[in-house]
Amino acid sequence: MSLQKKDFIEIEFSAKIKEGGIFDSNIKEELAKAGIQGETKPLVFCLGEGMFLKGVEDFLIGKKIGEYAIELSPENAFGKRNPKLITMVPLKEFKAQNINPIPGSIFNMDGRLAKVLTVSSGRVMLDFNNPLAGKEVIYEIHVLKKVEDLNEKTKSLIEFFFRQDFEFKIEDKKLTLNATKEFKQFAELFKDKFKEILDLDLIVEEIENKESNNSK
Repeated sequence: MSLQKKDFIEIEFSAKIKEGGIFDSNIKEELAKAGIQGETKPLVFCLGEGMFLKGVEDFLIGKKIGEYAIELSPENAFGKRNPKLITMVPLKEFKAQNINPIPGSIFNMDGRLAKVLTVSSGRVMLDFNNPLAGKEVIYEIHVLKKVEDLNEKTKSLIEFFFRQDFEFKIEDKKLTLNATKEFKQFAELFKDKFKEILDLDLIVEEIENKESNNSK
């Protein structure tokens, strides 16, 4: 049976620049060869919901479980390089924060990553393009299985949306998530997504913050 939008699948993958090396993988041996730190467990995600690179998701919809080598143009991967995202910043702005900008180094500037291209005449040239912008890339994907277990699907969505694990239970089309008071309001913003993807009504129950309790 062909894979469809909103199917959950489990994959192993490696991604490399067409004319270069691996930049991402969840396979231990591939990461070791590339000298990259990262997760080495199969990845579970929902097709067509922006949980993986769109070009890869679009390719997999309609395919069967198996192995694929997917070549993507910059337009279908990380976009073309945009000259407007290269800008000059006065060196004094870095010195004011005791930062020494070195060509090739990467900084977080107001929530955006910027690579230092050059430093000269009291000015720093920064590139805000994605480091992979303008690159042709190849994703080697092994679709291991279609995921049917509702708990496994739910766990993958929780990890994707919140970047951490939460205790949860599913009963009568209701997903009850345990979260601290500080996180409760944020978690509730995703009610519509859980309903749309899993047809579950999200209920967030407030639990005591263990760190706050231990500090008393």
